[in-house]
Formats: sequence, structure tokens, C-alpha cells
Amino acid sequence: MEKEQKELVDFVVTARKYKTTLTEKFKNRPVWHKPYVGDVISHLPGTIVELEVKVGDEVEAGQLLLIHQAMKMLNRIVAPVSGVVSEVNVHIGEQIPKDHLMVRIDPK
Repeated sequence: MEKEQKELVDFVVTARKYKTTLTEKFKNRPVWHKPYVGDVISHLPGTIVELEVKVGDEVEAGQLLLIHQAMKMLNRIVAPVSGVVSEVNVHIGEQIPKDHLMVRIDPK
């Protein structure tokens, strides 16, 4: 019976070099991608309670976009950048999952 050969990966911590194996969970994780600067994404699943903008509206950084209820708390979601709202992917009363694109803003 042949023993399975594990792949070792090098990493360096404070000028010392180590070897380790990667878990299957780590190998199968979703690939991270840099988010678009104007994307407003939900970090928790919840319900949209209020919607203050529509497509075509000009917004300033810090302006209220919507109210998102998650874990019995009302969260004020504000614009991360100034610009024009190009997409609104939610409506009042909608239940949304984690990592849902709620609003997209095209920066000025």
C-alpha cells in the first residue's frame, strides 16, 4: 500500500522559513477579488426597511442610501463614494442574503 504524498508549502515568519500542508477547506475556499469602489454589499443577511435612492440619483459620500435590518438592528447604509447611482438591486421588504450587491455607484 502506497502512502499519500502531502504537498508542503513554504512560508516565512520573522526571517524563519517553515513548511506546512494546506487543508482541503483552505484549498477549496472562494477566490478573493478586489471589490469595485462604488459597490455597496450586504455583510449580513437581512431585510430592506427603507430605500432612499433610485437609479440616476447623485449622491455624496456618507449620504444615507437605505436602512437594512439585520439581527434585530436597523443599520444605516451610507454611500462609500460620491457619484451617480447606476444600479439598485433591492426593494423595500426584500430579504437579502450575505454578500448581496444592494447598490452600485459610479464614482465622480
